[in-house]
Amino acid sequence: MSYTLRQLRYFVAAAEAGGATAAAAAVRIAQPSISAAIAQLEAELGVQLFVRRHAQGLALTPAGRRLLASAKALLAHADELRQTAQGLGEGLAGTLELGCFVTFAPFVLPGLLHDFAVAHPEIHVALREADLGTAIDDLRQGRSELALTYELDLGSGITFESLTEVPVHAILPANHRLARRRTVPLAALAPEPLVLLSLPRSREYFLSLFLTLGLTPTIGHETPSFELLRGLVANGFGYALMHSRPPLDVALDGKRLAHRPLADPLRAERMGLARLARSRPTRMATAFAAFCRAHYAASS
Repeated sequence: MSYTLRQLRYFVAAAEAGGATAAAAAVRIAQPSISAAIAQLEAELGVQLFVRRHAQGLALTPAGRRLLASAKALLAHADELRQTAQGLGEGLAGTLELGCFVTFAPFVLPGLLHDFAVAHPEIHVALREADLGTAIDDLRQGRSELALTYELDLGSGITFESLTEVPVHAILPANHRLARRRTVPLAALAPEPLVLLSLPRSREYFLSLFLTLGLTPTIGHETPSFELLRGLVANGFGYALMHSRPPLDVALDGKRLAHRPLADPLRAERMGLARLARSRPTRMATAFAAFCRAHYAASS
């Protein structure tokens, strides 16, 4: 079997751009060269990588989707080899594609990335905020190499390294009658309106907490927005359940919130780094994982 890195680069460019013409513009090469490279790669591998749609560009086949993540990993390692050959030695440089669960990204990532940039100034971290399902899909499709996420229904083929445990808590209006308690039983909240985070997988998870205790929630509002959820609670529309907790108990409109641990014996969720099990991490990913490990160890 003989294929070239150039063919793989053109394949990745076409997959990300959705067509040979857009890929040609992105890599600054003639469109026929993109099409020829893809055809040669398909012939060499013996599989169809794209479905050609008239006037609609290219769509990856299942085989193409499986190849994309491996091709991007191989190209990343090839770039590392080139950098080493050019005398960079142990230096780390390039772009690390990182996914992050959208609810905790705004208050977890900025400080973490700032300190990482100080330690590794030549690494650019390209961020992809997403819900849990999309973050894992991005790993499978090669759009991200690592993802900061919760260990919720990750599926097969995903390796997860826990960085910290985050217990579930109730978010209440600051003047709520239960805000005076140190902990709150879920049974005391169930009859009241629940403001439910309606992101994929998150919604099912929070509802399962009630089912575990034999309770039925009263859903008042649903929203995929973490900040809208907090704002609705602060304005008295109900309570919410969350793992993510910003350092300030204030909604964006300035109204105050109260966070109280649940009194029920529910397992704390683990937050950490996920990646494809079958792919060898790049040195940049290894460096970021080690940095995160030290960061959370120091703050525990």
